[in-house]
Amino acid sequence: MGIHFGGDYNPEQWPEEVWAEDLKLMKAAHVTMVTAGIFSWAKVEPRPGAWDFGWFDRVMDGLAGAGIAVCLATMTASPPPWLSRAHPEILPEDADGRRRWPGGRQHYCPSSPVYRTHAVRLVEQLADRYGGHPALAMWHIGNEYGCHTRHCYCDVSAADFRRWLRERYGTVGALNAAWSTAFWSQAYGDFDEVLPPRTAPTFPNPAQQLDYLRFGDEALRTCYLAEKQVLERVTPAIPATTNLMPQHKPVDAFAWSPHMDTMALDFYQDPYVPDDHVRAGYVFDLMRSARSGQPWMLLEQAPSAVNWRPRNGPKPPGAMRLWSWQAVAQGADAVLFFQWRQSLGGAEKFHSAMLPHGGTDTRIFREVTELGRELASLPGIEGTRSRAEVALLADWHSWWALELDSKPSTALDHSRIALDHYRPLFEAGVACDVLPPQRDLSAYRLVVAPNLYLLTAPDAERLAAYVRDGGQLLVSFFSGIVDEHDRVHPGGYPAPLRALLGLRVAEFWPLDEGRSVGVGGGTYTGRADLWSEALDLEGAEALAHFTDGEPAGRPAVTRHSYGRGTVWYVGTRLEPALMRALLDDVRAAAGVGPVLPGLPPGVQATVREGTGGRYLFLLHHGAEAVEVGLPSPMRDALAGADGAAGDGAAIGAGADAVDRITLGPRGVAVLTEP
Repeated sequence: MGIHFGGDYNPEQWPEEVWAEDLKLMKAAHVTMVTAGIFSWAKVEPRPGAWDFGWFDRVMDGLAGAGIAVCLATMTASPPPWLSRAHPEILPEDADGRRRWPGGRQHYCPSSPVYRTHAVRLVEQLADRYGGHPALAMWHIGNEYGCHTRHCYCDVSAADFRRWLRERYGTVGALNAAWSTAFWSQAYGDFDEVLPPRTAPTFPNPAQQLDYLRFGDEALRTCYLAEKQVLERVTPAIPATTNLMPQHKPVDAFAWSPHMDTMALDFYQDPYVPDDHVRAGYVFDLMRSARSGQPWMLLEQAPSAVNWRPRNGPKPPGAMRLWSWQAVAQGADAVLFFQWRQSLGGAEKFHSAMLPHGGTDTRIFREVTELGRELASLPGIEGTRSRAEVALLADWHSWWALELDSKPSTALDHSRIALDHYRPLFEAGVACDVLPPQRDLSAYRLVVAPNLYLLTAPDAERLAAYVRDGGQLLVSFFSGIVDEHDRVHPGGYPAPLRALLGLRVAEFWPLDEGRSVGVGGGTYTGRADLWSEALDLEGAEALAHFTDGEPAGRPAVTRHSYGRGTVWYVGTRLEPALMRALLDDVRAAAGVGPVLPGLPPGVQATVREGTGGRYLFLLHHGAEAVEVGLPSPMRDALAGADGAAGDGAAIGAGADAVDRITLGPRGVAVLTEP
């Protein structure tokens, strides 16, 4: 099979005479898979119940004849105009009660039974018609759930929220206790009194907001599952997925992963962000980890520029190739783009495509074709997996709770803090899984827990048991503060972690914008910002202290032996060099080394292995050529594939047995044992 390669195919935007050219050029570009039909609802059902699949039959037949697999969309992402005209109640409303109108996409309330009924009816038609089609390889349900309508606050959603609360709490008394409604005279006498957290005169109840975020995620997932149930019934042998988005707050990837046969992601790296490959690394590792290391799909990326940022820079030569190989190196078994042929009209006409407005005689098409050829030349990679000895914890419920209002600081950004902890591991070349705290952690030598503000008692005990049994754990500031209902754990901060950490947080000292504090203690000497805490030691030892500011003289970094393991605590946000120094020491104590020692700055190394072989990927994100030493003589599979030159220049052992390799700017090498 090989690594799948292709993109979104939207033939409804073009006259049929273009379709034959599309197939010819797809073959020339080594396309093996397209996603089709994502926005085709209005064309296959132009009037209620009036189905027109003839044109799409010809599309599917053409793709099958060309040997191109189809990840067939359920077409439900953007309802046709007739549906919202006949049923305006499907349209979503914001927290101020303002209706969101048609004219864009995703204009539906996720809780709407009318929308779900029409969507399921469409999916039944598709499954019955194409379930046995030779082109069908996968189902693509919906599209980018929660991208534009993240939450709806209409009366339909309000009724669905009350149903959800009844199922969750059983009694209104239990709801009142969970939501701390004794505060501000908010006690409910009946579930029918409960509304979504619409715009209020001041801070809405935080527990109500947190539950609405949970409900919103489940409402979107219910739409997905309603369609998936049809597909499982009609086409049980065909896998199904949907395209998640990176660090997408409304959709809990870990909660969705059991319902996705393969994890799939849309990721658009920004050429104007010099280190965006680090963010990509975090998200790719999360995708791979969500289903216990199973290969995943990069379902969308841009061949070059996008259209939706304030400044849409093109990808410079080599960047698209490098970032595509980065996805493969971190577990992707498919590299697809939005979209195949660049649109002439509509909101995304300036979004790049595999086949640009300029046609085949363009840099983009040449680079796309060369990437397709490279991926096709290495058919053994698919199905191989990566292994990691480090787990970094991420929890959507803690994220939702952390970024609600009325906190000691509103500057705490879950995604940025996660990257603050991931970056030192990435730059050190350390393999890392990204997991929720509910997973089994016993296989990892080191666990890193950034900012678990919301931590349930069972999860806290799981962390304690991990350390007691010999694990090494690093915990950062403002963790273990509240329970699942955003209620402060009694017993002093952080109550469920106090014995484990060997300390008490006496007081929070969030830092003002632009302010920093000094940190001193041997190798841990430098600056920190965003946050500080007044720590009282209860068995832990201080490795570094604050040297100025209000917490001057207090511990900033601590270490505590607990059972057979050790736990470190960081009471502030250390500057990057300091965080790297600390994590390097923690890794050493845990016995965790890099994938490849001695990597030059800017070079990423990953390994995938399995029945297809063992592959060492080297990806150079820097602008100057570098030389990398290899652990043993290896062969650059790209350099030897179908006459390709590759980026790796062999040093010292001949073309087939390389013990050192030079990578040019944005260079890629895929190394195997000779």
